[in-house]
Amino acid sequence: QKNSCVLPEDLKNFYLMTDGFQMTWSVKTDDTPMPLGSMVINSVSKLSRLGGSSMYSLPNAPTLADLEDDTDEEGNGDKPEKPHFDSRSLIFELDPCNGNGKVCLVYKHAKPVVSPDTEIWFLDRALYWHFLTKTFTAYYRLLITHLGLPQWQYAFTSYGVSPQAKQWFNMYKPITINTALLSEEADSFVNKLDPNKVFKSKNKTPVIKKKTSSQPAGPQKSHTSMASSKTSSLAGNSSRK
Repeated sequence: QKNSCVLPEDLKNFYLMTDGFQMTWSVKTDDTPMPLGSMVINSVSKLSRLGGSSMYSLPNAPTLADLEDDTDEEGNGDKPEKPHFDSRSLIFELDPCNGNGKVCLVYKHAKPVVSPDTEIWFLDRALYWHFLTKTFTAYYRLLITHLGLPQWQYAFTSYGVSPQAKQWFNMYKPITINTALLSEEADSFVNKLDPNKVFKSKNKTPVIKKKTSSQPAGPQKSHTSMASSKTSSLAGNSSRK
């Protein structure tokens, strides 16, 4: 009622079930737990609006609306129109992202009446907008599948996650961080077995053939020697007679 807007149906059902969500998990290094993953959905009381007040109490203090630049290309091609910090949009913070940015619920059309259509956007620390999903349910699934890893929202930006965060992705979500490689070569994560290399040491057929050919030579020589001895003995007997 304060902001003259209605929550989207899926987010309203979420808040009817639980007033916000927070889950953290740690990894143990040298027997010392280190906080790593963090999944946060602000409660209704912390669903604060961005750009609604001045940064300072001075009358001419700058606001986020002063950062608006109408020369930015918006809505061209497949890129959706970016939110505005001024009165054209209503922006509410869903996740503070541990200071790495803000995940926001955005009503992009607030004049003359607030449109019920909402989207989920990521606002980085340089105050650039990056589109995430069209519904809260889709964003919640992304949050769960990325395990709340540090800076996982930057995987949906043009500059990607930091090298340190990429190491955590390679450890816990290797396929997620290597989606480009997976799309180029489908068998890149499949173990390949080459039987010729594995059984190369057992393949000794030429040596076996030589042994089999040399074996019958022995008995042939013995037969000839016996035959020669028999003929000589017969010749001796005939001479005696």
